[in-house]
Amino acid sequence: MNFGHALAHLRDGHKVTRDGWNGRGMWLALQVPDQHSKMSRPYIYMSTVDGGLVPWVASQTDLLADDWRLA
Repeated sequence: MNFGHALAHLRDGHKVTRDGWNGRGMWLALQVPDQHSKMSRPYIYMSTVDGGLVPWVASQTDLLADDWRLA
């Protein structure tokens, strides 16, 4: 699927990943802040190969890829 479809799945609460990523087990999720959050706007975060969670910034390659799928 393309990133537009992946984003729709993120908004529905699903995790997504790319077949083209080198690290296996990496995925993205959408965090929507609530009244207890320090962040005030929704953001996408990534689970890294070692299980860490970090903010995600899309690359041109990610945005134009057609190898997105549900994680």
